[in-house]
Amino acid sequence: MSFNRHLLNLSLGTALAALLLQAPVLQAEELPAPIKSIEAKGAKIVGSFDAPDGLRGYAAQYQNRGMALYLTADGQHVIAGNLYDADGKDLSQAPLQKLVYAPMAKQVWGQMEKSNWIADGKADAPRVVYLFSDPNCPYCNMFWEQARPWVESGKVQLRHIMVGIIREDSAAKAAALLTAKDPQGALHDHEKAGKGSSLKPLDAIPAPIQAKLDANMKLMADLELSATPAIFYLDENGDLQQQQGAPSANKLVKILGPK
Repeated sequence: MSFNRHLLNLSLGTALAALLLQAPVLQAEELPAPIKSIEAKGAKIVGSFDAPDGLRGYAAQYQNRGMALYLTADGQHVIAGNLYDADGKDLSQAPLQKLVYAPMAKQVWGQMEKSNWIADGKADAPRVVYLFSDPNCPYCNMFWEQARPWVESGKVQLRHIMVGIIREDSAAKAAALLTAKDPQGALHDHEKAGKGSSLKPLDAIPAPIQAKLDANMKLMADLELSATPAIFYLDENGDLQQQQGAPSANKLVKILGPK
């Protein structure tokens, strides 16, 4: 799943659009009356851009979608929709990517950086991959196994954002990993053992650890994710992508890079 101009039509759309509503509104210039009329209908104007033939472009978010608006040269009318040139090139794609989707992706990545995760791999690995991970999730374990060549070679660091959603003791097991003397080692031993793991759930989750798990769950809910692993990574263009579930062999290379 790509954070591009089609993003808000996909399963993450509603939640990510809500995040976009927190972004600063265009204030550097007074909005023309036709653009204000669109804003009054509920659109959020987030930026402006140059357009051909005397048009002035505005990037907006409306009903969970990115939308391009074009003010006519007389300043009295506005056209909503994508603009194409004679070769069929979508001239709206780049401005919307820059003004709407890229800031949204940066915000989501930043939130994951600040979440409560356990590292798997070297801190100086050139590629970082985030995943929402439940200690009882067999597909999280499958992805952990798939990623071993990349992690062990130092090319990738996985960051497990710990949550507890699958079983009644999932949260307590996640808390056990977060409170371990060596969380990274504890996670490694747990995942390596698979179904034979000896990880014991905590009898009582300390309040600070519960707060961390709650924050992770809130982030997962904000992104409208309902299953693990939910994997986030940056592609070769630096665009944020998402994979739900253990990936296929071909998709694995896209997520982790060449071996």
